Amino acid sequence: MAQWNPWHGCHKISSGCQNCYVYRMDALFDRDASIVKKTANFNLPIKKTRKGEYKLTPGETIYTCFSSDFFLDQADDWRIEAWKMIRLRSDLHFFIITKRIDRFHVNLPSDWHDGYEHVTICSTCENQDRTNYRLPIFLELPIKHKAIICEPLLEKIDLSPWLSSSIETVTVGGESGSNARICNYNWILDIRRQCIQKNIPFHFKQTGAKFVKDGRLYQIKRELQHQQAKKAGIDFFPV
Repeated sequence: MAQWNPWHGCHKISSGCQNCYVYRMDALFDRDASIVKKTANFNLPIKKTRKGEYKLTPGETIYTCFSSDFFLDQADDWRIEAWKMIRLRSDLHFFIITKRIDRFHVNLPSDWHDGYEHVTICSTCENQDRTNYRLPIFLELPIKHKAIICEPLLEKIDLSPWLSSSIETVTVGGESGSNARICNYNWILDIRRQCIQKNIPFHFKQTGAKFVKDGRLYQIKRELQHQQAKKAGIDFFPV
């Protein structure tokens, strides 16, 4: 999995940010994750090897800005240059997850039009409040590839009003970390049901650290959370 973090650091804006993994990791090294800085890999998409070849191999999916938020206001000026590199590397596929879909238009490239074919934008919604706010905005935006991620899933959510044919997949997962909040399997199954009804692909990514199933609370180690989700065998891919 290739990652590109052009800047690092973020500011918490909603319930899903409460136990942010970037803050957790930075705390281990006595760093302040609220300080936003460009990284040494800011220009990774256009970096080349000594042979003159791109370091990011054509055809790769690039998970973009996972140590911050691509649409963070502190990064508005930097994002102009980031979009230029994304446009140049149309041989890659950039996957961008954001909690700030309401800032999508800020410094958007003039040639974006109805979207770049090689960019997927994923809006998060961890509870019903953020679902009701973000998804109506998301559905109206000119984006060719749209996805929804409910992670950390903090309560039962009704996505159905916004599960249109423009949504390519819905991913759900619980919260990790020592202070993780509970994720209930029934919430996951309910989102799966909604996706099946609308014929939208569904992916159960991870259980989280505190997982309730059939009324029982399970404490699941980090290294087993993805594995246990996969073992559930509930992913849905329309024929």
